[in-house]
Amino acid sequence: MSADEIKVKAEAKEAKKANPKEVTIDIATTQMLQKAQADGCETIFDRAVTMKPCNIGEQGTCCKICAQGPCRLPLTKKQAEGSDDRKGLCGATPETIAARNFVRMIAAGTAAHSDHGRGVTEVFLAAARKETNDYQIKDTEKLLEIAPDFGVPTTVLVDGVEQPRDIYEIAVEVGEAAMAQWGQQHGELPLFKRAPEPRYELWKKLGVIPRGIDLSDGWAGAMTATDLQDVLFGTPYPIQGEINLGVLKEDHVNIIVHGHEPLLSEMIVVAAQSPEMIDYAKTKGAKGIVLAGMCCTANEILVRHGMPIAGNYLQQELAIVTGALDAMVVDVQCIMENLANVAKCYHTKIITTNPRCMIESGETTHIEFDEHHALEDGMKIVKAAVDNFPNRKPGAQMIPSAKEKMVVGFSYEAINYHLGGTFRGSFVPLNDNIINGRIRGVAGVVGCNNARSVHDSAHLTLIKELIKNDVIVLTTGCSAMTCGKFGLLTPESAKVYCGPGLAEVCETVGIPPVLHMGSCVDNTRILMAATQVVKAGGLGKDLSDLPAAGAAPEWMSEKAIAIGQYFVASGVYTVFGGTLPVTGAPKFQKHLFEEMEDMYGGKWDLIMDPYEMAAKMIAHIDKKRKALGLDKAKERVLMDMADRQKLDAA
Repeated sequence: MSADEIKVKAEAKEAKKANPKEVTIDIATTQMLQKAQADGCETIFDRAVTMKPCNIGEQGTCCKICAQGPCRLPLTKKQAEGSDDRKGLCGATPETIAARNFVRMIAAGTAAHSDHGRGVTEVFLAAARKETNDYQIKDTEKLLEIAPDFGVPTTVLVDGVEQPRDIYEIAVEVGEAAMAQWGQQHGELPLFKRAPEPRYELWKKLGVIPRGIDLSDGWAGAMTATDLQDVLFGTPYPIQGEINLGVLKEDHVNIIVHGHEPLLSEMIVVAAQSPEMIDYAKTKGAKGIVLAGMCCTANEILVRHGMPIAGNYLQQELAIVTGALDAMVVDVQCIMENLANVAKCYHTKIITTNPRCMIESGETTHIEFDEHHALEDGMKIVKAAVDNFPNRKPGAQMIPSAKEKMVVGFSYEAINYHLGGTFRGSFVPLNDNIINGRIRGVAGVVGCNNARSVHDSAHLTLIKELIKNDVIVLTTGCSAMTCGKFGLLTPESAKVYCGPGLAEVCETVGIPPVLHMGSCVDNTRILMAATQVVKAGGLGKDLSDLPAAGAAPEWMSEKAIAIGQYFVASGVYTVFGGTLPVTGAPKFQKHLFEEMEDMYGGKWDLIMDPYEMAAKMIAHIDKKRKALGLDKAKERVLMDMADRQKLDAA
């Protein structure tokens, strides 16, 4: 092949682009991809066409731990059918390599949540010690609820009379007890005792309860983060919001907060709503300020303030492509470095706020967050966005009209309230309806988007199949945003998409069939809801007894693997979609997919097709129903006041 032919071939490859109508089911995403391509702006969707994944890494059998490698051990058809004598330079088998890689992914994902929890704890302590005026203890009821878990008393004896302690004294001791768990060298972490007793005893028997948070997710780092965020910013209760790129407004200053930690975004909410900043925006020709979210920071400000969401992970570049975004403010996790390159095509200012997430590409502005003057930092950021409003490129704006209303904010405390009402908040009604068959079971569907799959498609297909078969869905993260964009987060959707039993329950209680529980770190809310179901009675004694399953159909990050593992270890059948980096190591895969169930009562699975995924999750739920003697639908027994009093007494 001549040099000219090679050049032509290379140019043809570079010109290859994603087909906007084939890579997503979301109309706003399609429209913005078409605009990006017309503007000559490359996105992740285009790169996914030209850059194919490494098939050996996809199998989990590439080892780069030492400088003697990388050692590449692909599973061939011959080895799959005959003897497998693959070895790395040091003699490591593909099983060893895949297992080490898998555990390292869990460790990295766990570290992200652990670091999130530590950052929240530092701000919590600053607020408790009154070292900052920008944060206060908002949810005192939640503080009093969690304090005993950290060994902190909530009352004190004064002259022989028990009196409530000062809220801020309690908060300081809770914060100090929590902070001490990072680096703790002895004992065990206290939040593991929240699990049903049989689960806790199983963990003790297996010797897997961690002594410190540093590399402990789920019942440790993530749960601590959620708890302390609730105390600082308020526990979520149902609130209405809007989602998709149509929430942006051409005649307003548009700001998006993107990432995962709500510490600074809470202050940006205050700053963006301040009369001072709104008046300042008007001096620049804007009618006001729109503050929207992207990824899990979006979920955090949505469930507490009703602030709109512009989109999920794969839409972050496309928000800039609208040409109407004046600033994107990023903290940590799930931030594409290419944001700064896309911003060069338009006028958007990319503002980094965390030293752990700096961006080399393009031009960025860094305004570092400090909890001691958080509101001041928030005001600086909003002012920078307002100052950028006049710099929009003429004729470059195009905001899709697509947006949907949704009801979100279903913490497990909120579910408890809605099910039982003001006078008798309880998970008993949920259990009643699982027992009588109106609700078949519970599914947690969570996780990311992935450019290797059709954006939003697997989430939507799976969840529709589940609710059609009377399985109520608990959701977080980007999956929750998919549900919002396609109208599943409204009570009215129950009669359209649900089976008759689930529809009846949702219409009676007034809740959606899919309950938005928050951000990725808030997956621990699902664990706590499941624990409340066990404690309410009638559905077994452990989490592994429940007619429940979990899924991450479009996962992409190491955090997803960490979350999957703590759900499996909690006794939950957990299905991932797309790929899982263990397929090149059949013995290790068997350990995850079969043997782990013997240890924990939960196991991993990998299913590509969302319809098959739904079928296997429903089959698992039915298996658990049968084990509980609930394989035949039963009529709900109407209870009189005497029956209810007996339940209360119990």
